Amino acid sequence: MQLIAFRVFNHRHYGTKLRGNNDKDYIGSLKFENTGITMGYEELFPPANMAWSGHAAKRFGSPFVDVFTDRIDVDPIILSHAAVATGYTIRDFYEKPELGIHCVSYISEMYDLLPVTHWFFSLPWVTELGLTLEYKETLPPISTGPIISEPEEVDKLEVASMSDLRKGWTYPMYKRIYDYVGANLAQTLVPISYGFDLVGAPGELCGVENLIMWTFTDPDVVDKLIDVYVDTSVNGAKCMAEDFGFAMLIVGSVLANNDIFDDASVEKFSAKKMRDYVNKSFRGGAGPQLFYHFCGNHETSYKVFKDNLVWSPLTVTHIGYSGQNVFPSDVLRQEFENVTTCMGSVDTKLMINPNPVKVYEQSKEQLLKGRDSKKGYILGSSCECPPYTIPGCMHAMVKAAQDYGTYGTW
Repeated sequence: MQLIAFRVFNHRHYGTKLRGNNDKDYIGSLKFENTGITMGYEELFPPANMAWSGHAAKRFGSPFVDVFTDRIDVDPIILSHAAVATGYTIRDFYEKPELGIHCVSYISEMYDLLPVTHWFFSLPWVTELGLTLEYKETLPPISTGPIISEPEEVDKLEVASMSDLRKGWTYPMYKRIYDYVGANLAQTLVPISYGFDLVGAPGELCGVENLIMWTFTDPDVVDKLIDVYVDTSVNGAKCMAEDFGFAMLIVGSVLANNDIFDDASVEKFSAKKMRDYVNKSFRGGAGPQLFYHFCGNHETSYKVFKDNLVWSPLTVTHIGYSGQNVFPSDVLRQEFENVTTCMGSVDTKLMINPNPVKVYEQSKEQLLKGRDSKKGYILGSSCECPPYTIPGCMHAMVKAAQDYGTYGTW
């Protein structure tokens, strides 16, 4: 979900309401208990291989510039697995963001993935709307509970302004992260702003059960609730663009999938809201890089997106599942290849199955179905790479891309 060629080739250098912080959390550094030693996170990792980084950047840029490099890229959406694979914990990844994003850079080189750093969780901007999040040992920050119980309470919600966000929790953290990347990993710098799940995140404000029920009983209330979150997320994108220049946008349809909603509801509450988010963010200076992530089962709802969304020349589109199976890359290609780079899926369940050949075979199948997409193809996992992904399975995914991920019809 960290896709952008523009920034890789044109990087720049840059010299609350959350429970669970403790005195072991040092901004940009790690304290070793009982030693009195504090080290900057950048001191914990060997220098990046700049030759690899340059080659990987060219490979990543292939779909956008039509100069193809060795093979199709692999993006297994690595988040906390990067911390686990380097000896830290899932909680470390989220509670110490600079450490987490440095782990992503290091592991991306180790696995030969994208040369782009990213760090995120599923509930950005909700603290500024009144929600309280808390850290967990094996999860990203999660809500302590909804703050709205009745439909009429939605009218009291107000969009968080850019000023509100700059004084809040979410945006200062993202600015900190990308300032750190600019100072220590500038070759990987891609500032990213997240709208992410425009239905699921506001659903946390009222409780997901209430939100689903209100789509039937009070759809106007759901519209208002989502709009407040959309406009707050737009202001987040504007802050990022104001401070870092062009900012990539990641936005998804996660809760709004066919396991919960019919196609018309996915279109009304998700696709059209995603268009609104991207349109307003672009007009505020963000973009033109886009990553659309349709998580979960979009067996039929995938058809509502093409005619509703904004498409830029630097867009990647990813769909996780069709029913219980990974979304087939030939269907993804048929629907979207004229407007976007397509990102196919390997089932995340396979990544923790000690049987690398299954990962290899599914990767091969998806590559053969999608590799000739007109605007390029990327091989990904169906959602976030599981924290305890087996390295042998990751290697199998990359090996399949090496063996079958070539451009042009064979």
